[in-house]
Amino acid sequence: MAILPYVPVLPYLLFFFSGFSFATDTITRFESFSDGKTLVSKNGIFELGFFSPGSSTDRYVGIWYHKIPERTVVWVANRDRPIKNNFGMLSINREGHLLLSHNKTIVWLANSTTRALSPIVQLLSSGNLVLRDGEDQKPQNYLWQSFDYPSDTILPGMKFGWDLRTGLNRRYTAWKNWDDPSFGDFTAELVLHCYPDLVNWQGPTEYVRSGPWNGVRFSGISYATSNPLYEARFVWNKDEIYSVHNVINESLITRFVYNQTLYSLLDTIWSEDDQRWITFSFAPIDNCDRYNRCGPNGNCVLGDTPICQCLTGFLPKSPENWKAMNWAEGCVRNRSWSCKEKNRDYFVKFGRLKLPDTTYTWVNKSMTLEECKAKCWENCSCNAYANSNIKEGGSGCAMWFGDLIDIRQIPFDDQDLYIRLASPETAKHDEANGNKTKVIVVTATTVLAVVMLLALFCIYKCRRNSIANKKEGSEGNMELKTLLAVNNEEGYEGNMELHIYDLAVIANATNNFSSDNKLGQGGFGPVYRGMLADGQEIAVKRLSQSSYQGLCEFKNEVKLCAKLQHRNLVKVLGCCVQGEEKMLIYEYMPNKSLDSFIFGSESKFLNWSKRFHIICGIARGLVYLHQDSRLRIVHRDLKASNILLDSELNPKISDFGLARIFGGDQIEDNTRQIVGTYGYMAPEYAIHGLFSIKSDVFSFGVLLLEIVSGMKNRGPFLPSQSVNLIGHAWRLWNEGIPLKFADEHLGNSCTESKVLRCIHIGLLCLQCHANDRPDMTSVVIMLSSESVLPQPKEPGFLLENISIKGESSNNHTTPSSNEISITLLAAR
Repeated sequence: MAILPYVPVLPYLLFFFSGFSFATDTITRFESFSDGKTLVSKNGIFELGFFSPGSSTDRYVGIWYHKIPERTVVWVANRDRPIKNNFGMLSINREGHLLLSHNKTIVWLANSTTRALSPIVQLLSSGNLVLRDGEDQKPQNYLWQSFDYPSDTILPGMKFGWDLRTGLNRRYTAWKNWDDPSFGDFTAELVLHCYPDLVNWQGPTEYVRSGPWNGVRFSGISYATSNPLYEARFVWNKDEIYSVHNVINESLITRFVYNQTLYSLLDTIWSEDDQRWITFSFAPIDNCDRYNRCGPNGNCVLGDTPICQCLTGFLPKSPENWKAMNWAEGCVRNRSWSCKEKNRDYFVKFGRLKLPDTTYTWVNKSMTLEECKAKCWENCSCNAYANSNIKEGGSGCAMWFGDLIDIRQIPFDDQDLYIRLASPETAKHDEANGNKTKVIVVTATTVLAVVMLLALFCIYKCRRNSIANKKEGSEGNMELKTLLAVNNEEGYEGNMELHIYDLAVIANATNNFSSDNKLGQGGFGPVYRGMLADGQEIAVKRLSQSSYQGLCEFKNEVKLCAKLQHRNLVKVLGCCVQGEEKMLIYEYMPNKSLDSFIFGSESKFLNWSKRFHIICGIARGLVYLHQDSRLRIVHRDLKASNILLDSELNPKISDFGLARIFGGDQIEDNTRQIVGTYGYMAPEYAIHGLFSIKSDVFSFGVLLLEIVSGMKNRGPFLPSQSVNLIGHAWRLWNEGIPLKFADEHLGNSCTESKVLRCIHIGLLCLQCHANDRPDMTSVVIMLSSESVLPQPKEPGFLLENISIKGESSNNHTTPSSNEISITLLAAR
């Protein structure tokens, strides 16, 4: 009887102590984590659970500070997929994946590529939520971690940048507003130029650029050489490129947060005394921090009036606009320099400058400054150079090509930039020439004599040109006839069907090159539709006298087209060389070029079966060029506007003006003259001038992604604000949602497995290293089979919007409006 009074107490004690049970930081495979429960990190700083932001009633899974009264969320799982009630469930499924579900529907999934025998989810003291094997606590073996998929907040220890082994891009995006944690349009990422640069974006527009890491700090951070609160590091090797910071005083609670309302990065510290967040610093800090405030070659100097100044050696491009404080056009050199001529150009040292935009740069981390200067001087496209690392006296080489963009003055004297200008000797030379001009006394008699001489010269020149044109036309045609005859004797599959047309015949066929018959315009000149006397329709590519394409490229195309015949190569019927006229005559393609279909209003008519038919046809044409013909030919300018479509939408590769023939066992070559179209160039070709059949494979990969997505590779238009279309595809691939990459116009016409396979093959073709790419024979096999494909590595991301003018390649019809064919001089 003595124990009876204690019996009813037992349930009460159990209930009482359950209210004081120790908080857990772990979810095991056999537990479910429902709305109302929380995890708390061992140090008691961070808490994970379900929450509703601001005045919203939507439910999200997030991480916030456990002891701070004002709930401050640092990470959100289901940013774009809120749950509408309190029945959400977080758990580990049978495959070992962490997932958020609602009414048996998966709302969010933390997908991991490796399975664990006993997986657990743990909230670490750093604020990192990790999925790991219960017996393995090594960070490098985590199966998944929230630090790899950040939201709007940077915590100490979080990496900002890339895992190059997997293509993972750790980028940050602000909340849409205080009540909505979905993705806003204020984002930040480390951009993978040759010299990596940290950029904040406002939608598709660059908003603030922190500048590249110079060994001490990001070169554009103007408010301090070092932050007394943090120790910052920048890691740059073959496996990873990222920045990371740690707090020197670990008792401080700090965070960086991207604020959509202010379009600002705030560095905040929690004050226990004031019980509030205090802003320690922010960016942009002033008007000079805004991207490209003063235009190309302009320098933003805070405190000067006006705030924008041209760099020494430069003048406003438009003095009127500059005076009106419209600085967008920037500055140009006040005197041109002559490349590699003694005493005609030199480098001027500029101190205390934020390093320019690194879109068009080249970096070698082992070179000395003197070696860097010599390298830049040898390359006529190099406009500036600097040490890539300023620590311990400086080391490494960074070179800039094109205009110098987004420069500002900074209050420290530890960053020097050497800019190429005309030397003082050039100025003396120009002044001397100017003085000679001044001493000429112009009289009426002198003017009359000059006019008479010019008239006589014009009469002589006209007569001479008339004779020369007839001679040149005759010699040109004779040279082409000789070229074709030699081809025949060599036993190529080409034959004498390549006709040499008279200029009068072509003029008559095109109604004297009427504008009504004009099909399009390329860098080479116009293309006209015509009809021969026998009723055959033709397309005439007429080389303009101002074209960058010369007689060499013209002959090259004639030579190759006489040797090549394949159903997926455009057929050249003949040519015409007469006087200064140079023309190629093609079979007429009624559906013009591929770019007008996939990028234009007609894309909705191009269903999946037609697109796949085009992809396979292009692949077969390349197999013929690379392997099946008696030559081995690298096209070097494969792009959508160089794929023509016949009446049945059969693709035909055109434009062989830039193609190269490989002989014997040759597998690659290099050149100082880089020609082709930026956006389709393989990295090794665009940067080093090294090309091979694998260069064409890379271009095919870009083309394949364009056909699948219906989007152009170049231009800041993608919803992910990735580097370009390749980056967009890679991001969706890594997030496990590659089918979102497909063109919405495909609708129900697409076979998902085929679309997915094509994206997979495209990424394999776009591997950064040429040896990792398949050849075109393998691509054709991959397209036609269902064999298991290897996993792609990170693709080679291309640069965009190149500003250096160069040699335009040929187009049969109207080219894509944003395509730029270029010639660059690069070291071998």
